[in-house]
Amino acid sequence: MGFGERLVEAGQRHGRLCVGIDPHAALLQQWGLGDDVAGLRTFTRTCVEAFAGHVALVKPQVAFFERFGSAGFVVLEEALAALREAGTLVVADAKRGDIGSTMAGYAQAWLGVGSPLEADAVTLTPFLGVGSLTPAIELARENGKGVFVMAANSNPEAVAFQSQQIDDVSIAQQMVNACAQYNRGPGVGDVGVVVGATVAQPPVLDTLNAPVLMPGVGAQGASFADADRVAGTHRHAVFPNVSRGVLSAGPHVRDLRQRAAEMAQPA
Repeated sequence: MGFGERLVEAGQRHGRLCVGIDPHAALLQQWGLGDDVAGLRTFTRTCVEAFAGHVALVKPQVAFFERFGSAGFVVLEEALAALREAGTLVVADAKRGDIGSTMAGYAQAWLGVGSPLEADAVTLTPFLGVGSLTPAIELARENGKGVFVMAANSNPEAVAFQSQQIDDVSIAQQMVNACAQYNRGPGVGDVGVVVGATVAQPPVLDTLNAPVLMPGVGAQGASFADADRVAGTHRHAVFPNVSRGVLSAGPHVRDLRQRAAEMAQPA
Protein backbone atom coordinates (compact mmCIF):
# COMPACT_ATOMS: atom_id res chain seq x y z
CA MET A 1 0.00 0.00 0.00
CA GLY A 2 1.03 3.58 -0.58
CA PHE A 3 1.23 6.18 2.16
CA GLY A 4 -2.35 7.41 1.73
CA GLU A 5 -3.90 3.99 2.14
CA ARG A 6 -1.63 3.14 5.07
CA LEU A 7 -2.58 6.36 6.84
CA VAL A 8 -6.31 5.83 6.40
CA GLU A 9 -5.87 2.28 7.70
CA ALA A 10 -3.92 3.60 10.70
CA GLY A 11 -6.78 6.00 11.35
CA GLN A 12 -9.17 3.08 11.45
CA ARG A 13 -7.00 1.36 14.08
CA HIS A 14 -6.05 4.30 16.28
CA GLY A 15 -8.49 7.08 15.40
CA ARG A 16 -7.95 10.09 13.19
CA LEU A 17 -5.33 12.16 14.96
CA CYS A 18 -1.93 13.56 14.10
CA VAL A 19 0.07 14.39 17.23
CA GLY A 20 2.77 17.01 16.90
CA ILE A 21 6.12 16.87 18.61
CA ASP A 22 6.86 20.57 19.17
CA PRO A 23 9.68 21.00 21.70
CA HIS A 24 9.59 24.79 21.91
CA ALA A 25 11.15 26.58 24.85
CA ALA A 26 7.92 27.14 26.79
CA LEU A 27 6.97 23.46 26.70
CA LEU A 28 10.44 22.36 27.73
CA GLN A 29 10.15 24.68 30.70
CA GLN A 30 6.63 23.44 31.50
CA TRP A 31 7.99 19.90 31.61
CA GLY A 32 10.78 20.98 33.96
CA LEU A 33 13.45 20.56 31.28
CA GLY A 34 16.25 22.82 30.17
CA ASP A 35 16.08 24.66 26.86
CA ASP A 36 19.09 22.74 25.61
CA VAL A 37 19.91 19.56 23.72
CA ALA A 38 19.58 17.41 26.85
CA GLY A 39 16.08 18.78 27.44
CA LEU A 40 15.24 18.33 23.78
CA ARG A 41 16.32 14.68 23.86
CA THR A 42 14.36 13.88 27.03
CA PHE A 43 11.25 15.60 25.70
CA THR A 44 11.46 13.86 22.34
CA ARG A 45 12.15 10.40 23.72
CA THR A 46 9.19 10.75 26.08
CA CYS A 47 6.92 11.66 23.16
CA VAL A 48 8.16 8.74 21.10
CA GLU A 49 7.52 6.33 23.97
CA ALA A 50 4.03 7.78 24.50
CA PHE A 51 2.87 7.82 20.89
CA ALA A 52 4.69 5.04 19.04
CA GLY A 53 2.19 2.30 18.31
CA HIS A 54 -0.70 4.30 19.80
CA VAL A 55 -1.57 7.07 17.33
CA ALA A 56 -2.12 7.15 13.58
CA LEU A 57 0.40 9.84 12.70
CA VAL A 58 3.15 11.78 14.47
CA LYS A 59 4.46 15.12 13.19
CA PRO A 60 7.77 16.45 14.52
CA GLN A 61 8.12 20.19 13.82
CA VAL A 62 11.58 20.37 12.28
CA ALA A 63 12.19 24.00 13.29
CA PHE A 64 12.31 23.16 16.99
CA PHE A 65 15.11 20.65 16.34
CA GLU A 66 16.91 22.77 13.77
CA ARG A 67 17.37 25.61 16.25
CA PHE A 68 19.90 23.41 18.09
CA GLY A 69 21.94 22.85 14.93
CA SER A 70 23.50 19.48 14.16
CA ALA A 71 22.89 18.18 17.69
CA GLY A 72 19.18 18.89 17.28
CA PHE A 73 19.10 17.03 14.00
CA VAL A 74 20.66 14.00 15.69
CA VAL A 75 17.75 13.95 18.14
CA LEU A 76 15.29 14.27 15.26
CA GLU A 77 16.96 11.44 13.36
CA GLU A 78 16.69 9.21 16.44
CA ALA A 79 13.00 10.03 16.82
CA LEU A 80 12.16 9.43 13.17
CA ALA A 81 13.91 6.07 13.21
CA ALA A 82 12.29 4.95 16.48
CA LEU A 83 8.78 5.89 15.38
CA ARG A 84 9.12 4.18 12.03
CA GLU A 85 10.68 1.08 13.62
CA ALA A 86 7.60 0.87 15.84
CA GLY A 87 5.37 0.96 12.75
CA THR A 88 4.04 4.45 13.45
CA LEU A 89 3.68 6.76 10.47
CA VAL A 90 5.58 10.02 10.77
CA VAL A 91 5.44 13.24 8.75
CA ALA A 92 8.35 15.65 8.96
CA ASP A 93 6.94 19.17 9.17
CA ALA A 94 9.77 20.76 7.20
CA LYS A 95 7.72 22.88 4.72
CA ARG A 96 10.28 22.54 1.96
CA GLY A 97 9.78 24.05 -1.48
CA ASP A 98 12.17 24.81 -4.33
CA ILE A 99 12.88 23.93 -7.96
CA GLY A 100 14.85 21.39 -9.95
CA SER A 101 17.86 19.72 -8.38
CA THR A 102 17.39 21.64 -5.12
CA MET A 103 13.89 20.24 -4.70
CA ALA A 104 15.25 16.82 -5.55
CA GLY A 105 17.82 17.25 -2.78
CA TYR A 106 15.14 18.09 -0.23
CA ALA A 107 13.12 15.13 -1.42
CA GLN A 108 16.04 12.75 -1.01
CA ALA A 109 16.71 14.08 2.50
CA TRP A 110 13.18 13.44 3.82
CA LEU A 111 11.80 10.74 1.53
CA GLY A 112 14.86 8.80 0.43
CA VAL A 113 15.09 5.20 1.63
CA GLY A 114 17.99 4.95 4.06
CA SER A 115 18.38 8.71 4.52
CA PRO A 116 19.24 9.71 8.11
CA LEU A 117 16.12 11.93 8.07
CA GLU A 118 13.85 9.39 6.37
CA ALA A 119 10.18 9.99 7.16
CA ASP A 120 6.97 8.54 5.75
CA ALA A 121 5.88 11.95 4.48
CA VAL A 122 6.97 15.59 4.42
CA THR A 123 5.15 18.91 4.27
CA LEU A 124 5.81 21.04 1.18
CA THR A 125 5.29 24.69 0.24
CA PRO A 126 3.87 25.02 -3.31
CA PHE A 127 4.13 28.71 -4.09
CA LEU A 128 6.78 28.22 -6.75
CA GLY A 129 4.01 26.21 -8.37
CA VAL A 130 2.75 22.73 -7.54
CA GLY A 131 4.68 21.48 -10.57
CA SER A 132 7.94 22.53 -8.89
CA LEU A 133 7.29 19.84 -6.28
CA THR A 134 7.39 17.05 -8.89
CA PRO A 135 10.79 15.65 -7.72
CA ALA A 136 9.37 15.10 -4.23
CA ILE A 137 6.05 13.77 -5.49
CA GLU A 138 7.76 11.32 -7.83
CA LEU A 139 10.21 10.10 -5.16
CA ALA A 140 7.36 9.70 -2.69
CA ARG A 141 5.46 7.57 -5.17
CA GLU A 142 8.57 5.52 -5.95
CA ASN A 143 9.27 4.83 -2.26
CA GLY A 144 5.71 4.34 -1.02
CA LYS A 145 5.72 7.65 0.83
CA GLY A 146 3.57 10.79 0.79
CA VAL A 147 3.58 14.58 0.80
CA PHE A 148 1.31 17.23 2.30
CA VAL A 149 1.11 20.41 0.24
CA MET A 150 0.21 23.72 1.89
CA ALA A 151 -3.18 24.77 0.51
CA ALA A 152 -5.27 26.72 3.03
CA ASN A 153 -3.38 27.72 6.13
CA SER A 154 -5.11 29.36 9.07
CA ASN A 155 -2.78 32.26 9.89
CA PRO A 156 -4.21 35.66 8.83
CA GLU A 157 -1.48 36.34 6.28
CA ALA A 158 -2.17 33.05 4.53
CA VAL A 159 -5.93 33.58 4.51
CA ALA A 160 -5.54 37.01 2.91
CA PHE A 161 -3.40 35.54 0.14
CA GLN A 162 -4.82 32.05 -0.38
CA SER A 163 -8.43 33.25 -0.54
CA GLN A 164 -7.71 35.49 -3.53
CA GLN A 165 -9.28 34.28 -6.74
CA ILE A 166 -7.88 33.66 -10.20
CA ASP A 167 -10.51 32.95 -12.85
CA ASP A 168 -13.11 32.76 -10.07
CA VAL A 169 -11.24 30.00 -8.21
CA SER A 170 -9.38 30.68 -4.97
CA ILE A 171 -5.66 30.02 -4.81
CA ALA A 172 -6.34 27.48 -2.05
CA GLN A 173 -8.81 25.60 -4.25
CA GLN A 174 -6.37 25.67 -7.15
CA MET A 175 -3.75 24.03 -4.95
CA VAL A 176 -6.20 21.31 -3.94
CA ASN A 177 -7.27 20.79 -7.54
CA ALA A 178 -3.67 20.53 -8.72
CA CYS A 179 -2.88 17.93 -6.05
CA ALA A 180 -6.02 15.97 -6.94
CA GLN A 181 -4.60 15.40 -10.42
CA TYR A 182 -1.86 13.24 -8.89
CA ASN A 183 -4.38 11.08 -7.01
CA ARG A 184 -6.47 9.75 -9.85
CA GLY A 185 -6.96 6.01 -9.87
CA PRO A 186 -8.00 3.34 -7.38
CA GLY A 187 -7.21 3.61 -3.72
CA VAL A 188 -6.26 6.61 -1.61
CA GLY A 189 -3.61 8.81 -3.19
CA ASP A 190 -0.37 10.03 -1.62
CA VAL A 191 -0.39 13.74 -2.52
CA GLY A 192 -2.25 15.23 0.41
CA VAL A 193 -2.85 18.83 1.45
CA VAL A 194 -2.79 20.98 4.56
CA VAL A 195 -6.05 22.82 5.29
CA GLY A 196 -6.65 24.67 8.54
CA ALA A 197 -9.70 23.82 10.60
CA THR A 198 -10.12 27.52 11.39
CA VAL A 199 -10.48 28.59 7.75
CA ALA A 200 -13.90 30.21 7.30
CA GLN A 201 -14.16 29.46 3.57
CA PRO A 202 -12.11 26.31 3.04
CA PRO A 203 -11.48 24.67 -0.34
CA VAL A 204 -13.69 21.76 -1.34
CA LEU A 205 -11.89 18.48 -0.67
CA ASP A 206 -14.38 16.01 -2.14
CA THR A 207 -12.29 15.12 -5.21
CA LEU A 208 -8.83 15.17 -3.60
CA ASN A 209 -8.71 11.41 -2.90
CA ALA A 210 -5.76 11.78 -0.50
CA PRO A 211 -5.14 12.51 3.18
CA VAL A 212 -5.62 15.98 4.64
CA LEU A 213 -3.55 17.29 7.52
CA MET A 214 -5.70 19.75 9.44
CA PRO A 215 -4.05 22.02 12.02
CA GLY A 216 -5.98 24.49 14.16
CA VAL A 217 -7.86 22.13 16.49
CA GLY A 218 -7.40 22.80 20.18
CA ALA A 219 -5.15 25.67 21.23
CA GLN A 220 -5.74 27.58 17.98
CA GLY A 221 -9.48 27.67 18.62
CA ALA A 222 -11.06 25.13 16.28
CA SER A 223 -13.01 22.06 17.41
CA PHE A 224 -13.28 18.61 15.92
CA ALA A 225 -16.72 19.66 14.69
CA ASP A 226 -14.99 22.43 12.74
CA ALA A 227 -12.64 19.87 11.25
CA ASP A 228 -15.58 17.73 10.14
CA ARG A 229 -17.25 20.81 8.63
CA VAL A 230 -14.17 21.56 6.56
CA ALA A 231 -13.75 17.88 5.65
CA GLY A 232 -17.19 17.51 4.05
CA THR A 233 -17.50 14.10 2.45
CA HIS A 234 -13.74 13.58 2.82
CA ARG A 235 -13.94 13.09 6.58
CA HIS A 236 -12.43 9.59 6.60
CA ALA A 237 -9.11 10.92 5.28
CA VAL A 238 -8.85 14.08 7.41
CA PHE A 239 -6.41 13.99 10.31
CA PRO A 240 -6.66 16.88 12.78
CA ASN A 241 -3.23 17.90 14.00
CA VAL A 242 -3.01 18.60 17.73
CA SER A 243 0.22 19.60 19.44
CA ARG A 244 -0.19 21.75 22.55
CA GLY A 245 -3.53 20.14 23.38
CA VAL A 246 -1.76 16.81 23.85
CA LEU A 247 1.73 17.89 24.92
CA SER A 248 0.37 20.03 27.76
CA ALA A 249 -0.57 16.74 29.47
CA GLY A 250 3.15 15.89 29.86
CA PRO A 251 5.69 15.10 31.07
CA HIS A 252 4.50 11.58 31.96
CA VAL A 253 4.11 8.98 29.22
CA ARG A 254 0.85 7.62 30.61
CA ASP A 255 -0.80 11.05 30.67
CA LEU A 256 0.36 11.93 27.15
CA ARG A 257 -0.90 8.63 25.78
CA GLN A 258 -4.24 8.99 27.54
CA ARG A 259 -4.76 12.54 26.26
CA ALA A 260 -4.03 11.44 22.69
CA ALA A 261 -6.47 8.54 23.00
CA GLU A 262 -9.16 10.89 24.32
CA MET A 263 -8.71 13.28 21.38
CA ALA A 264 -8.52 10.73 18.56
CA GLN A 265 -11.61 10.82 16.36
CA PRO A 266 -13.27 7.73 14.88
CA ALA A 267 -12.60 6.96 11.23
